[in-house]
Amino acid sequence: MFILFLPYLFFDVFIFNNHFMKPYACFIFLLPYLFNSINVFAQNHFTQLFNGKNLDGWDTYIGPPLDDSGKKISDVPVGLNKDPNHVFAVVEEDGEKVIRISGEKWGGISTKNEYANFHFQLMFKWGKLKWGQKKNKKRDSGLLYYAVGEHGADYGAWMRSQEFQIEEGNSGDYWGVAGGMQDIPAIKKSDSEYVYDPAGQLYTFSATSNVGRHCKKRGDAENASGEWNTIDLYCYGDTSVHVVNGKVMMVLYHSSQMDNGKVLPLIKGKFQIQSEGAEVFYKHIIVEPINGISAELLK
Repeated sequence: MFILFLPYLFFDVFIFNNHFMKPYACFIFLLPYLFNSINVFAQNHFTQLFNGKNLDGWDTYIGPPLDDSGKKISDVPVGLNKDPNHVFAVVEEDGEKVIRISGEKWGGISTKNEYANFHFQLMFKWGKLKWGQKKNKKRDSGLLYYAVGEHGADYGAWMRSQEFQIEEGNSGDYWGVAGGMQDIPAIKKSDSEYVYDPAGQLYTFSATSNVGRHCKKRGDAENASGEWNTIDLYCYGDTSVHVVNGKVMMVLYHSSQMDNGKVLPLIKGKFQIQSEGAEVFYKHIIVEPINGISAELLK
């Protein structure tokens, strides 16, 4: 911004040194710079979704109890804003307040508000505990975006949504959740494995698609277990970009949903963070409105 200001500064000095104009003229010439500054700040306004104190602004949901193989013990969910085991809590970690998700029960913590056309960011790191069917598997969680409809629509635990996978070694993958659908350019590695490639064929990934609902990200940018990672999600219109620690993992197109047999747009919804068998910590959760996605991210 200082560079933008320099021409006005030099011109102002010229005016006053030569007495060509009255002093108030400098204010007139500064107006474009001032309005430009106001516009820049307005476009970079963000909202803290986690207040660093408690879970105000969030709902919790826990699905039916499961045995160690992942089978339901009962069809009755624990339910909305009922958390007797303190699966979701605010604790102190590394000297600051963060959200701890124990992973002991399958479910999620979701925002009360819905969002569209945004840049979303959070930081996460893995804890040590693993539970049930995940005891001998990779630590798993997930960021669900454009979450809509009923709680428990998928696996009795999660809303219909698009998933930005958060899993050891696989953070940045895509999963379609309970009818979520995305078109992603990918290379087919096998009948069940598709990997994002911007030069690849465009496939539709969903629970009812021939290629399935899972697309792997390209590369790996996740830090070692126990270290903090930064997740950035850009969504504008029906296009999304998954970014891990500053590296683009994939670009997704035509966000939509299967709703009562009809394909409808899915471009607005809540955020839901999964509890899925592993202890994980989250902090610095923010969202800001955007007017588009930069060409650098879409490469």
